[in-house]
Order: sequence, then structure tokens, then C-alpha cells
Amino acid sequence: MTLLQTRDLKAFYGDFQALFGIDLALAAGETVAIIGANGAGKTTLLRSVSGIIANAPEAVTLEGRPIGALAAPEVVALGIAMVPEGRKLFASLSVEENLLIGRYGRDVAGPWTLDSVYGLFPVLKERRNVPATALSGGQQQMVAIGRALMSNPRVLLCDEISLGLAPVVIRDIYAAFPRIRESGAAIVIVEQDIGQALRVAERVYCMMEGRVTLSGRPGELSREAIHAAYFGVHA
Repeated sequence: MTLLQTRDLKAFYGDFQALFGIDLALAAGETVAIIGANGAGKTTLLRSVSGIIANAPEAVTLEGRPIGALAAPEVVALGIAMVPEGRKLFASLSVEENLLIGRYGRDVAGPWTLDSVYGLFPVLKERRNVPATALSGGQQQMVAIGRALMSNPRVLLCDEISLGLAPVVIRDIYAAFPRIRESGAAIVIVEQDIGQALRVAERVYCMMEGRVTLSGRPGELSREAIHAAYFGVHA
């Protein structure tokens, strides 16, 4: 069953067009990765889906309901949560206070509570009273993911969660994703790391200059095809 879909999605920053007719589908419980170089439009796509950038109503649908013109708080209330690039934690608040903010706008019953987030990332419980921005980069990313999970999302959007982190930290963060999927959330992951994206996703979309240049299941996509779609040149 298609849970989230974009149809001919276009996005603009003033007069500058950043997306050119993006068609994407996400099934319930599925993990989809979006890859592409800097400036490909990946973050703009997530910002459009999450309501930060307004679009035509029918350009984004959730279970067939047009949501493209809804504001971000309305989108969160429907069950779409984003882990933003750069984490965007509140420096004046503790780890636990940052997590609790995730319930604002969508305080619904579900598998994700403070206890279950602490079970997913035990180090956060140990440091729950510490200012969130005093943590390491990897631990801050755990807080950002946990904050989004606190809304018990139906769709979790993750924007460049491995950016700037050491490989061992990235591995630990991605190790949590099977449990997130088991909770019932569908996941969209934006990644520059092609290998990481292919390991975790059931389907992959490659973007370049605001357009989808390739899509398919990881096992069906050759290295040469991905390289050409990613860079616009052949290996």
C-alpha cells in the first residue's frame, strides 16, 4: 500500500526552481533512500514533504490525502516527522527536554516513549540531564532521531544523518533502524554515502539538479548506472 507519494512535485526558492517534477512513492513500512551530490535537491524534497516549503495540494499525498499545501505543524500532526540536517537541537535544553519537544503537536499513543527511546539509545538515558549540545556529534544525532520518534511518526524523514560523523558512529546509529522499522514507521533517508544507502534501503532514488535520474531496488542497479545518475557522466 502506498503511504506517501509525490506527483510532479516542483519546488521554488523565490524565482529559483529547485525541483522539477519529482515522482516518488513510499509504501507502509518501507525504507527508501535518496542519494545525490550536494545541490541535487534532496533536502528540498524533504522540506517539501514536511511542509516547510509549500506546494500544490496534490503534489504530496498521504494515503491519498492531498497535503502539499499544509504547513509543517499540520504535517507533523498527520504523522510525518523529520530529523533535519545539522540536528537543530535546542542548546538551552537538556537531552530529555529536547526529546520531550518531539511530542509537541502530535502527542499520540504508540511504541515510542522516553523509555523506549532510551532503550534504543541507552547513552541518552545516562546523559538525560546534560545540555543536548554538550554531547558528541553522534550522541546529538541520536537525540535528533529520538525527538522525531517521540511523535510516533508514520513516516520518518532523515536528512544526512551520517554527515560529519565517524564511520563507527554511523554504524551505531544505523544499527537502530531495524527497530525503528519494526515499530511500523516507514523511512526516507537522504544520504550522500551511496554504499550506506544501498545497505539500508529497499528502494533507491538518485537525484541530480532537481530531477530523479534513476530509481530501483539496490540489487537491480549497477554501479555504472548509479555513477552515471549521480554525477551525470559515465564511469
